[in-house]
Amino acid sequence: MATIFAANESSVQIDGEPVEGVRAIEYRQVAVRQNVYALGSAERIGMVSGPLSVEGVLRVASTNTKLATIGDTQFQLTALLRHGDTNVTVTFDECFLQTKSFELGVGSHGEASYGFSAIRVREEAG
Repeated sequence: MATIFAANESSVQIDGEPVEGVRAIEYRQVAVRQNVYALGSAERIGMVSGPLSVEGVLRVASTNTKLATIGDTQFQLTALLRHGDTNVTVTFDECFLQTKSFELGVGSHGEASYGFSAIRVREEAG
């Protein structure tokens, strides 16, 4: 059975401070993997795992003062994903801001996107 989280029940914090106006958060964890082959064989016999990286994007209505001025300072981002009694805390450790962009369309409000990298991501059911 799928776990469904509701955006209107979820929240995001940066260094323990709530982020208002969050429109979306997305992230991906990527592991470098290498195939291992036996001599004289074209079939893979194993897999070697290497470095792991975490990248994400936080989209906020208008802007977020803390992220807009954070510069090269390290921060921690925590997302509490909820729906009813179900919740998962996703914590991104040792984050650095990689990109910032802003979009304003006709008939809409401004939206800032903050791209970040993290040393690790931890998911804890609660």
